[in-house]
Amino acid sequence: MLRIFRPSHQHSALSATLLLMTTITLSRLIGYIREAYIAYAFGAGQQTDAYVAAFTLPDWLNYIVAGGTASITFISIYTRFLAEKREQDARRTFSIIITVMTTVLVAATVVAEIFTPQFVGWMFKGFNPEQMLLCVRLTRILLPAQIFFYVGGVVSAVLLSHRLFLFPALGPLLYNVAIIAGGVMAGRQLGIASLAWGALIGSVAGPFLINAIGAARIGTGYSPSFDTRNPAFREWVRLSIPLMLGVSLVTADDWILRYFASHGIGDIARLNYAKRLFAVPIAILGQATGQASLPFFSRLYGERKFDEFGAIVNGSVYRISAASLLITGWMMSIALPLIDLVYRRGRFTLVDSHSTAAYFFWFSLSLAMWSAQALYARAFYASGNTLTPMVATSLITVASLPVYSFLFRTLSVTGLAIASDIGITANAIAIAFLLHTRGMVLLSGMNWKELGKSAVIGALSGGISYEVTRIIPLDGSRRSDLLALALGSLTWAAAVAIGLWLLKSGLPRDLRRRSS
Repeated sequence: MLRIFRPSHQHSALSATLLLMTTITLSRLIGYIREAYIAYAFGAGQQTDAYVAAFTLPDWLNYIVAGGTASITFISIYTRFLAEKREQDARRTFSIIITVMTTVLVAATVVAEIFTPQFVGWMFKGFNPEQMLLCVRLTRILLPAQIFFYVGGVVSAVLLSHRLFLFPALGPLLYNVAIIAGGVMAGRQLGIASLAWGALIGSVAGPFLINAIGAARIGTGYSPSFDTRNPAFREWVRLSIPLMLGVSLVTADDWILRYFASHGIGDIARLNYAKRLFAVPIAILGQATGQASLPFFSRLYGERKFDEFGAIVNGSVYRISAASLLITGWMMSIALPLIDLVYRRGRFTLVDSHSTAAYFFWFSLSLAMWSAQALYARAFYASGNTLTPMVATSLITVASLPVYSFLFRTLSVTGLAIASDIGITANAIAIAFLLHTRGMVLLSGMNWKELGKSAVIGALSGGISYEVTRIIPLDGSRRSDLLALALGSLTWAAAVAIGLWLLKSGLPRDLRRRSS
């Protein structure tokens, strides 16, 4: 077990997943401390709304210019070159992509800095003039961080292709620590802007510097190059353009939520608190498994082992989705005591806890879909096909906008969380169907029987746990929160264990099974 934490350890799919689950869990724990600190120091009000909204333009810039291309399309090409013993071509492609795209991103950042006021005014019409000015200032602080995120992302892709996962896994940890340190050290002097400065410094220390140190250990052979005629670079551009131009709901969901929620004071912040806590199991189950799986998916597809490729993808999706269905029941049943225990302190009140818990309750319903789509999408990217999934997911994003609008008008902010569930479910089903129609990952190979058992057990255990949790009156004390959380969790665990035994589920055996 200790070997997987060695920087030079070359991982299998299993050890990579274990490492990433461990570090991502730790990162999300520190992320929780970050969000809890923000809730304590700034609550859920106009300042916090402006701070959360300030990430929209930087995220948008990174998505349009880089669009995930560092960690997705580049890994496929780079891994193929390594498999073919073409290390020199791999290094040359790495140098060209870093040089050209960093130049483009620097220029785009300058343009974005100039037009920040216009973007904020268009995106967040519900902000008052004071919020507008604060959001503009924070956005301009955060924009340069995208340059370091991008370069660090490409460098981490090189490390992942060499099956070296430790340095990429440490980047988010340092990033979150820097944000907390910024608030603690400069909060009184700079106010909420201290968090933005911490995020900027964290982008340098975490995603960029830690990966650069890892790359220096293995020797990437970087040398500046603008050779845009290079065939591998042109292949990378061809694969990346759909990711740059397409808009997946996986990313756009946060933007859409902020757009609609900008009309209410604190709504963006409370939605963000709920979504960030919901992102913990997504990261541990979907992100860790997906990130660890992509190099191995790419290698299997590159070696034309198509049957094994389909079986591995189906098996991964089944195990992660089944586990997610069970966990969903627990998350929904203990939403209020969990949110209240995690966030309520300082300026974050009990009223804020009730609103945030309602959003978390509905977000939890789509955990299995978020986890499954992460694996399905990487199966497509491993095959070198980025156009088909991005066209499909972009169409789904556009089609989802009326759903967000309608549910927001009818159910207010809670409707946005439900619309998010509907959109990501459509997203996951569409990608799975496309993989099936192309004969890459057949739906008939999915273990539907066990998934059905997990859905039934998750629903029943969650319902029982919810009713038991209601026995404890939540009066705002930590004691009642802990008691309700403990009682609900124990009830859920017992109900799941009994359900798995009564239905003779093979999920526990499948989760224990080691595979390379």
